[in-house]
Amino acid sequence: MPEAVCGALAAIAIGIAVIASVYGWQILPPRNTGWMLEGTIGPDPVQYWLGWTYFARAPWMWPPGANPDWGLEVGSAIFYSDSIPLLAFAFKALRPLVEVPQYWGMWIFACGALHGLLAWRLIGLVTPDPLARLAGAALFVLQPILLNRLGGHFALGGQFLLLGALYLCLTSAGPWRRLAEWAALLLAASLIHSYLLPMVAGFWATDWLSRAIAPDRRRPVLALEAVAVPGAGLAGLWAAGFFLLGGGLGGTWGGFGEMQLDLLAPFDPGQWGRFLPQLPRADHLEGQDSYLGLGTLLLIAAGGLAYAWRPRPGLGRRWPLLAGLLGMLALALTHRLSIGGQVVAELDLPERVVALADALRASVRFFWPLAYALILGAIAALAHALGGRRAGLALAALLAVQLADLGPGFDRLAGFFRPAPVTAPLRLADPFWQRATARYDRIRLAPTGLQARHWEEVAVLAATRGRPTDAVYLARLDPDRVAALNAATRSRLARGAPEPGSLYVLGDEAMLAAARAGLDPARDLLARFDGLWVLAPGWLAPELTASPAGRSRTAPAENPGSAPPGG
Repeated sequence: MPEAVCGALAAIAIGIAVIASVYGWQILPPRNTGWMLEGTIGPDPVQYWLGWTYFARAPWMWPPGANPDWGLEVGSAIFYSDSIPLLAFAFKALRPLVEVPQYWGMWIFACGALHGLLAWRLIGLVTPDPLARLAGAALFVLQPILLNRLGGHFALGGQFLLLGALYLCLTSAGPWRRLAEWAALLLAASLIHSYLLPMVAGFWATDWLSRAIAPDRRRPVLALEAVAVPGAGLAGLWAAGFFLLGGGLGGTWGGFGEMQLDLLAPFDPGQWGRFLPQLPRADHLEGQDSYLGLGTLLLIAAGGLAYAWRPRPGLGRRWPLLAGLLGMLALALTHRLSIGGQVVAELDLPERVVALADALRASVRFFWPLAYALILGAIAALAHALGGRRAGLALAALLAVQLADLGPGFDRLAGFFRPAPVTAPLRLADPFWQRATARYDRIRLAPTGLQARHWEEVAVLAATRGRPTDAVYLARLDPDRVAALNAATRSRLARGAPEPGSLYVLGDEAMLAAARAGLDPARDLLARFDGLWVLAPGWLAPELTASPAGRSRTAPAENPGSAPPGG
């Protein structure tokens, strides 16, 4: 077997080994949904499963990513449930042949394998030494910025896209081939996660600029590429349903400048590191997610010293790439510069600019491209200064330091990904729910909204029984639609005119009061089941055959037990 093939397979094996040791093999079988849904990882995996479950059972629509049965008036598309549209499209197309209850286990393992492989390819650009390439690939995989994302935000684990983009920036190819490679990469990014798309696009822009200023540039092809590559990304967004959302792209919590990269964050071990002291940090959800690991920090420091001692030529020619990386770093830092959790400087930006940037509220993530580029640059500097073999030995030693340092982080993830039953039981177990979901066409949560009270148990019940619902947790919601729906629902209930075919779960006192005001005690049931107040219009009247027009486009789940016990 050729040495290159053996090296590639070894890099893939390293990625798989890291994933298996951190998350366990139990996540891999497609019918194992319990690990996602029992609640130890948090609500996000439940969101992904719900989006996919509704989408898989629905007929194809236009655009293909439309997913109206989850959310009804406030719902939108598979894009906003973070269910990785690229895989959702593929497995929905295969559904007549094979049913896949969950594909995130396969995705997590694939992310590890592809990350290891592409890191190995990247390091091959700076040294042919086998040990250096494999030890370096392992360091790329053993990054908290990757493993933390795969520990809950599964789609964001597709950071191999960033390595692929960096590889394209550092290699050359014919103009038509390069156009096709970038178009495919941006299309894939648009169908995986919205944060990865602008990062990949940033890499493409730097590569396009470097070729546009080259003496042998091919202007007609470059002009076509300037349209075709962004067009591929926009086409992916359209197909996934991105443009179905009327408003609310800025999100319902936080905003640009609220989740920025703190300048101490890469050195702060947080929940990951064993050896370095804890540092003051930014007070936001991802304030501890940018630690690089002690082995990586030592690598970057050694690489800096090696470059100062024996500079590697050609860095100046890469100025478009360097400028792009600095630009993404600026996005990560935002206009509110934070050091140790304190904003020490703030640039006064126009409100309209900040409002547009709110779509990238978790801007700390734009540190990732620079982090990977620094790792590669440090390896290149070491290999140039020491030679491939000695650099390989140094990287192996730094890998051992990285593994030892990240022990607390591994233990933390093991607590999330503990062994779980194949499926998790429904939390709403009263016999009423089975009878009600057989009688009503849809389940309404009143009031609804982003993670409204009782959203999880209601949505999982509805998905399991094949009923549409407006109980949602989506990446973005249109606040105007939510407000209008809640106002209309409250008015209906207060007037005693509930929507025909709807079962209502009442989540606050205002909706409960409205239901009481409009209740017809001779026909309607207002009662508590499993601790939830329920309005069942017409429950006490003779049951009539439901109208076909109101029925879901989806079928009930074959296994009604695939639901989480908590939320």
